[in-house]
Amino acid sequence: MLMNSYERLTKRLQGEAIDRPPNFNIMMTFAAHYIDQPLSHYYLDYQTLCKANLAVQQAFNLDIVQAISDPYRETADFGADIIFPEDNLPMCRTPLLGNLADLSALKSPDPYTGRRMSDRLEAIRHLREQVGNEVPIMGWVEGALAEAADLRDINELMRDLYKHPRWVRDLLEQCVEVAIAFARAQVEAGADIIGLGDAVASLVSPPLYRKFALPYERRIFAAVHEMGALTRLHICGNTTHILADMVQSGADIIDIDWMVDIGQAAEVFGDGPALCGNFDPVAVMLHGTP
Repeated sequence: MLMNSYERLTKRLQGEAIDRPPNFNIMMTFAAHYIDQPLSHYYLDYQTLCKANLAVQQAFNLDIVQAISDPYRETADFGADIIFPEDNLPMCRTPLLGNLADLSALKSPDPYTGRRMSDRLEAIRHLREQVGNEVPIMGWVEGALAEAADLRDINELMRDLYKHPRWVRDLLEQCVEVAIAFARAQVEAGADIIGLGDAVASLVSPPLYRKFALPYERRIFAAVHEMGALTRLHICGNTTHILADMVQSGADIIDIDWMVDIGQAAEVFGDGPALCGNFDPVAVMLHGTP
């Protein structure tokens, strides 16, 4: 029986028979270039993001449309100076938290009025108008640890984990509350799934992951579930050493990167979260043959 994308996802997560595995590829750079638009337009204009997502979803029979673009939505609305080259990745010119004392002046953004966060809400609303209930819509938030790295600078934050752990926890508390508020706003706008990006978590040891990343991922996912939406955990890099801990996040879907053995991940996940991955985005998706 032929299913629509929403039915395919729902039945897959319930362990029921499906016509084929859902295609949940994350498309960003590819999508922008597919409709001949520079990356800066994809990042800064929700209409370009939606047009690109819909074009790729239809052309390649994806089972998802998504409002993910770059990791600086929240960071920009916190007040960081983010630059957007015409057709390249955005960059944070100067970390917002250059000194520990800067945390006391850090003001949390409002997802409804922050320029970049509200642009994501507009994208989700527009996608809902276009796909109805046929295709799942995925919103996105940065994990607390990933957002802390964006605000502080990743190298400084890594040192802070050891030198100033109490300060890091204070920062994470502010970041997790912003993530929950942003997730709630996206679900209200029409998101069926909230993805959480915590790329920096692949760089820390299991004990540090359990202390500085996992508790905050769990809080965000618990809040999303209370809102009635699904959750997806995405940690770039080699997460082999924290696979079992990632299962404890409460995510419905967990992505694994290409350097993680899919058989090992499947064994660890068991009957828990759905496993998503693990094509090499360059060797397979960009340079692979049809």
